[in-house]
Amino acid sequence: MLRISIIALGIFAFAVPAMAIEPFPASFKTEDIKTNGTTLHVRVGGTGPAVVFLHGFGDTGDMWAPVAAELVKNHTVVVPDLRGMGLSAHPDTGYTKKNEAVDIAGVMDALKIQKADLVTHDIGNMVGYALAAQYPRRITKWVAIDAPLPGIGQIWQDQLVNPKTWHFNFYGPDEERLVAGRERIFLDRFYNELSAHPERIDEATRVHYAAIYGKPHAMHDAFEQFKAFPQDGVDNRAMLAKGGKLTMPVYALGAAKSYGLKMKEDLDQVATNVKGGVVPDSGHWIMEENPEATTKLIVDFLSK
Repeated sequence: MLRISIIALGIFAFAVPAMAIEPFPASFKTEDIKTNGTTLHVRVGGTGPAVVFLHGFGDTGDMWAPVAAELVKNHTVVVPDLRGMGLSAHPDTGYTKKNEAVDIAGVMDALKIQKADLVTHDIGNMVGYALAAQYPRRITKWVAIDAPLPGIGQIWQDQLVNPKTWHFNFYGPDEERLVAGRERIFLDRFYNELSAHPERIDEATRVHYAAIYGKPHAMHDAFEQFKAFPQDGVDNRAMLAKGGKLTMPVYALGAAKSYGLKMKEDLDQVATNVKGGVVPDSGHWIMEENPEATTKLIVDFLSK
């Protein structure tokens, strides 16, 4: 009887979604929105001009809670989990960033949002570029934070031979077996090696994301994001050649201990109106390492 109770408790704990480390304001609602052949988990709050936030690997939309709490005062804030990540559905295919951008356009359609500012980080940058390139009239401003675009320029080429980005080519059934049940170890590697202050990515945050990435099929789909990079590069070059450079204002933010002002160099290749900036005292994990400075930089740019 005790063994049955323990098993039942374990199943119950696994079935309950993990709570955000810093919760979104109570005014936010969550919706599961059908789009482009999948379903995305979306947080929505506020009224006024829309802002869409896109996360990257190692995080979910939960990362954006501090800046969402500030912007919701005078914006409609939309925070999805990307395809196959967080609490969104886990389709078998569709992980090119060009296709994931169609997911996000569908979310905007479902919420009756014609135009929006865009704030992105990590893989979110890649989806963000594909969104802005395919739907340039729908994106009014773009804040792109601390990750280069596949297939575009020397910065990306440098990453392909950077020992710290070995994970770009880490996928497949055997790799999944190696990580299964060890998601926390795998994620700790990213938090520790790609940060300036690993101690600021606290235990609660690490436990939270390890639980989410430990859900069935979650790590497989995360690997699919990386596996798609070569095709993303092909798609990016084609979109740039066809549509030319983006013309909306772009804020290229690099972390001081990561890409820094190289972000402006990278975004200059795909946009004509790029402002560069640096998140101080932070490595790649800007919202975990220095949320106050990151929030101020984003809010100040979008408020102009």
